[in-house]
Amino acid sequence: MPPVPTYPPSRIRIEDPQPSIDCGRHPAKACVGDTVDVEATIFKDGHDVLRAVVRYRAAGPDDDRAPWHEAPMRRIDQHVGGDRWAGAFPVTAQGRWSFTVEAWTDQFATWRSEIERKVAAGQEDFAPELSEGAVLLRAIAQRAGDDSVDGRQLHRLADHLTVDAALDPALLELAERYPDRTASAVLDAPLQIDVDRVRARFGAWYELFPRSWGGLAGVAAQVPRLAALGFDVIYLPPIHPIGVTNRKGRNNALVAEPGDPGSPWAIGSAEGGHEAISPEIGTLGDFERLVETCREHDVEIALDFAIQCSPDHPWLTEHPEWFQRRPDGTLKYAENPPKRYQDIYNVDWDCEDWRGLWEALRDIVQLWVDRGVKIFRVDNPHTKPLPFWEWLIADIRSRDPDVLFLAEAFTRSAMMRALAKVGFNQSYTYFTWKNSRWELQEYLTELTRSGMERYYRPNFFANTPDILSEYLQHGGPPAFAPRLLLAATLSPTYGIYSGFERFEHVAVRPGSEEYLDSEKYEIKHRTLDGPLLPLIEAVNRIRRRHPALQHLTNLQFLETENDALIAYAKRHGDDVIITVVNIDPHHVQEGVVVVPYELGLPPAFAVRDLLSPAERYDWMIGRNYVRLDPGFRAGHIFEAVPR
Repeated sequence: MPPVPTYPPSRIRIEDPQPSIDCGRHPAKACVGDTVDVEATIFKDGHDVLRAVVRYRAAGPDDDRAPWHEAPMRRIDQHVGGDRWAGAFPVTAQGRWSFTVEAWTDQFATWRSEIERKVAAGQEDFAPELSEGAVLLRAIAQRAGDDSVDGRQLHRLADHLTVDAALDPALLELAERYPDRTASAVLDAPLQIDVDRVRARFGAWYELFPRSWGGLAGVAAQVPRLAALGFDVIYLPPIHPIGVTNRKGRNNALVAEPGDPGSPWAIGSAEGGHEAISPEIGTLGDFERLVETCREHDVEIALDFAIQCSPDHPWLTEHPEWFQRRPDGTLKYAENPPKRYQDIYNVDWDCEDWRGLWEALRDIVQLWVDRGVKIFRVDNPHTKPLPFWEWLIADIRSRDPDVLFLAEAFTRSAMMRALAKVGFNQSYTYFTWKNSRWELQEYLTELTRSGMERYYRPNFFANTPDILSEYLQHGGPPAFAPRLLLAATLSPTYGIYSGFERFEHVAVRPGSEEYLDSEKYEIKHRTLDGPLLPLIEAVNRIRRRHPALQHLTNLQFLETENDALIAYAKRHGDDVIITVVNIDPHHVQEGVVVVPYELGLPPAFAVRDLLSPAERYDWMIGRNYVRLDPGFRAGHIFEAVPR
């Protein structure tokens, strides 16, 4: 039999505290400046009045000594038997924050509630109850300090306590300043919040291959223009030396022709491995100048981190123990049927020197951090061990919390969620394949309402070098504007791969998502002159000016009465944005946007189309007519404005 407790345990229960990821196994996520909403179910036997607070503190050099702060919690479901409570606290600095919930019985409020009910029932003799109240007031005076101003006032009230005085709201307010928490309940262990810089939540990415822009120096020359277009992050595929053995040719041909540059993901040659820069695109000095140019224009470099090696990578001779050989002594190249990657080998995560492998990979990341890279797009993290990522990300960010990791994983939902839980700050999504109205609404509801929003930050890439969706292939140029509008207004973070602005949409073969003449295997001659750039610039400008578009969970879908039209609203403070998109790239579509009262707008209001600011319409709560011609305008981004 279990022993009898030394002290009486608290009779208050605190259950299902949120945000809590896997019962506290992983931290939830927030960004500097956010308000963290906290909820818990709090109850006790009987009918006592309860009070609760959320206690929180920021990470510091000595976490055990960091001061705790408090914010009140209030019951949020007022129906009979409702026991759900909510509170909130601000996070003002990066790092790992802790929070807990504390609840206690308010003895004075409980006594006062009994007096109220007895008065309502017509009871007249309150002498016994008033004597009990006097005892409670003297105990409160002692906690306030008997000789303090409040203490002396409480003693005077106790000496001459009446029913009217007992029910005075001012007395309740005074008593609540000095609660008795000696029998309070708290969570068994604090929960945690990882607080990142705002770039983890909000930003516009542009992906490019440096070799198609004149190398690193050529990319640096484009930075001012990319910054003017509103991009915050320039993402570079691997910039390392490319192997020669089994080098791929154009359109993934097994045999490269003379002059074929090979795939940047076939990392490693005689010139070096993951620590080196391909001589074909520049030098370390060129890279340092690129990073400095980006810094001058408030743009960041995101570097690809791909854990794979060409047959010519130095590690194959320096560390053969890191690679698994078949019984005949050969190495097995990478495969993801039906895709085959004859030009790369994967490392052996189960090798005896796994610690050495982990540390070498960590050192590679730290090397590029020291060179000024603060964002890493990680290639196929779902094919590597989760414990490795949890360790590596924590190790790197313990020295530099500015570093962010994007998980490029298009795989099973459980694995994508797990990667976010173990530390990835952003994640690729299924957005590319969600094209119908119901698919988008269902998927965004999952991202914003299922609990994923507490730890999973989506990055909506409209295309990638590996993914040319059927929607873009078959929709042609008119399909690109709707996908841009959706990506940029549904998600706070989105990206495009160069060529998107030029409507590149021809696949290598029917049924494939690979581009014809893919840039992965050949050098293009890129320039920033695509016909979609004016719309991209306008959308990025709108995103920066409107806080409503910089958040995810404020999304509310609106009825359109036409499945070819999708409409949704986002509100942040007084900033209200309503977006309507025609997702049919072939036909004019008409419908309505039904604005609900819950959006908080007046019965009649005006909207201004931010994509065409001269256009202003009178709208109202209820049905509002819209018509969108894909040849002229794919959508509206409306700002609700005072009339």
